[in-house]
Amino acid sequence: MPKYLVRAQDITPYQPANHTHTQNQRLISRETVGARHVEVLLGTLGKSGGALPHAHPGIEQVCYLLEGSAHVEVEGESFEMQPGDTCFFPADAMHKFEVTSDTPVRLLVIYSPPYEENPERVRRTMDT
Repeated sequence: MPKYLVRAQDITPYQPANHTHTQNQRLISRETVGARHVEVLLGTLGKSGGALPHAHPGIEQVCYLLEGSAHVEVEGESFEMQPGDTCFFPADAMHKFEVTSDTPVRLLVIYSPPYEENPERVRRTMDT
């Protein structure tokens, strides 16, 4: 297999912190292709799944919705997402993501710089 080709079926899913009914697969990362400045995940969220309110200090995040629908809140703004929609979470911005469809949500999540599920790179609402 080519060094820079990643197939989702070859990536072990994991349950991310601060999320419910969510499985992520880290497609583009330091481990998979040696990426140092960007990280791309494939997320699958079941009915009632989502991300509890949190922020990523110093990390920008982009979500591209592939399937399903979701309610999103970021910095006091809220909107509904449908397949083909893209949203942006600025670095340090509190955000929340909730599945609203009866079918699972699938989305691409892009972090820059990489988040790498590092607990020091997330801030929850109850943190000071």
